[in-house]
Order: sequence, then structure tokens, then C-alpha cells
Amino acid sequence: MPKERVLASLDIGSAKIRTVVAVAEGGQDKAVPNVIGVGISPSLGIRKGQVIDVEELIHNIISSLEDAERMAGVPINHVFVGMSGSHIEAFDSRGVIAISGAEITVEDVARVLDAAQAVSIPPNRRILHIEPKAYAVDEQRGIKNPVGMTGIRLEVEAHIITGHVQHVKNLEKCVSQAGVDIDALVPATIAAAEATLTRRQKELGVVVIDVGAGCTSIAVFEEGTILHSVGLPIGGESVTNDIAIGLRTSVDTAERIKIEFGSVLPQEVSEREMIDLSSVSRVDTQNVSKRYMAEIMQARYLEIFSLVKAELQRLGRSGMLPAGAVLTGAAVKAPGVLDLARDVLGLPVQMGFPVDIGGVIEKVDDPAYATALGTLVWGLREGEQTTGLGTFQVKRALAQAGTWFKSLLP
Repeated sequence: MPKERVLASLDIGSAKIRTVVAVAEGGQDKAVPNVIGVGISPSLGIRKGQVIDVEELIHNIISSLEDAERMAGVPINHVFVGMSGSHIEAFDSRGVIAISGAEITVEDVARVLDAAQAVSIPPNRRILHIEPKAYAVDEQRGIKNPVGMTGIRLEVEAHIITGHVQHVKNLEKCVSQAGVDIDALVPATIAAAEATLTRRQKELGVVVIDVGAGCTSIAVFEEGTILHSVGLPIGGESVTNDIAIGLRTSVDTAERIKIEFGSVLPQEVSEREMIDLSSVSRVDTQNVSKRYMAEIMQARYLEIFSLVKAELQRLGRSGMLPAGAVLTGAAVKAPGVLDLARDVLGLPVQMGFPVDIGGVIEKVDDPAYATALGTLVWGLREGEQTTGLGTFQVKRALAQAGTWFKSLLP
């Protein structure tokens, strides 16, 4: 009987920190995470993906971890960390190697991916993730998995995601001081897609829009692989701030009425409908127009989806993705968001709920858990892949050593 594998993920957002613990069930090729524990805490030490208070963030992480440990009944010693922020950027790169033997091996694939990473990047950037888009063997292109094929030249086109060195180091320091080791950092653009997309959607063409509190992450997939990813410095907090300014309320009150009474369809709200702020706040006691709040929210969400559309236009994919758009993140649950996104993007739009997840699914069957669950799924998939260099953990250690060695070169 195979040894039970327990994995944990930590989604460090600008509003909430979510921890998910799962047991991997099924065979090695088709393992499914079975959720056994969930923890959530406020995130007060980070803003737009950047640490602003180390001690506060450490405390928040510990609180989330302890909640998940109590529910799961197992200790959490290491985690896969999902991270977002406008400091995360991506670019495409190519790598080419000569095949040493007649048949392509997993070692050759590892070498060509290393070659793709051997690019000049600014000293303040760090490679977080490399996603192979397609391989080419000699003159044959568009190959998804070249292992076992014969040839003399192997080429890869890869999507490389980087983060600002200091922001990444600060986040790693906080997680480490919270008492857990980091298995890997997973960008939210990759994680949200892992949790919510099917293979068919990736083949047809789809965009995942993860509207977090501090930023909005976008990932476009086509022909089964990632085509483009980007982080935009706008999200749910922007909506809350707009409400606070427009209605002259505190930010806390604005957040509460946004969740309880929010809508992005002002035409469906009566002009006479008012919100008594004294019912949700001790500080603000006035009555405010529910329709005016909906107009404020609509304007900000319109801006978010217009920026997404501009990204799709730059790619030449505006209105051209058959599988449409999948929305994730806590901020997409406001009434009318799907309709507004559909009108702006000119695409079919659906809410992104987790797929192929077992266990206490009622706890995580929510677009807000897309990054946390996707980080877990990514960790499960990558953790099972081995190369001639050894396991995932060994590969990660060698990659970090290589990065350190390169930093010593003139």
C-alpha cells in the first residue's frame, strides 16, 4: 500500500491568508488532493503582494496554519506558497540543446529547460517559475512531451515568470519565521488555472482572471499551454476604497456594505433604496444610496475588465477564445460581475470553482480558494515528477544553488 502523502498550500493574499491541507489519493499519474483541513486569517501585513509589516504578517500566517492544523489533525512542516502582486512579470524564452543519445530522456528535457532560463534578467528580478509552452525535435514543432522521441536537436519555447527579489525574499522570510519550510513559490496566475480549468478549456483557448484584493492576475491558455500571463495593480481593495471615498465612510464599513449589499448592476437597484450604515458600523451612522454604491462599483469593475480586454487585444485574442473567461477570487462574487465581464470582454464567462478536488469540498468550493487549491494541485503534480537529478525537492535545491552561483559571476 502506498505511503499516504500529505501536502499543504499557503495562499498569501492582501486581504486573507488561506491554508489548505490535503492527502493525495489515487495512483501516481492521477492523484487527486483530498482536502482534510482549511485555515483562514486576515492578512494585515501585506499590500499588493508587498510585505509592509513583517511581524504582523508572521502572526497572520501562524494563525492560518494553526486553524488548518486543528482541522486536519496533522502538523504542517512545509508548504507550497501561492503569491501574487503587480511586481510579478513574465516573458517568453527559447532554449536549444544537442541530444547526447538517440532517444530523448527526461534529463534532456531538464537540460533544455535550464537552457531556456539562461537569459539575462535584471539583478533585482528572480525567476519564480518556468512553464514549457511547446517543444521542437529537429524540424518537428508543436510537441507537448518529447520524452522517448528520437532526434539530434531539442528546442523549447518557455514562459518564464519572475518576481522582484526583495519582495520575494521578504515573503520567504515571513513564512520561514512562521515555522514552516517552503517547497516552492507558485505564482497566482498559474495556481488559479490549475484549480479551475479542464484540459479541454486549455486546448480550446481560455483566459483565467483572478481578481484578488490587491491585484488582478491574468493567464491566457491556448492549445493546452500558457500563452500569456500578467498581474495588474488593481483589485477588490480598489473597489472598497472607491466606496469609502464616494460614500464618505470608513474603509471597514465600505468593505462590509460591499460584501453585504454590493452589486455592479445599478439599473436593477431602485433610487429609493437606502443602506442604514448604523446596522453594520458603530462609526458611520448615516443612510447612503444603494444605487450610488452600485454605480461606484460598476465603474471600477468596468476598468478592471477593460484592462483585461486591452491585454487580450495586444495578444490578438480579444473575443477569440472559444472557452471564454473564468473568473476567480473573492472579489468576483458580487452580483452582476459575470454579466459585466461578459459585456466588456465579448466572451462567454463563468465562475471558477475547483475541479477534481475531494474531501471537505464544501469548505473550499469557492472562487476565493482557487489560488490556494491550485497551489496544492501544482505541488502534487510537480512533486511526482522526477528527473535524472532526483526528486522535485532536489531539483529545486539545485536550481537555487545555480542562481546563487550565477550571482557570484562578474
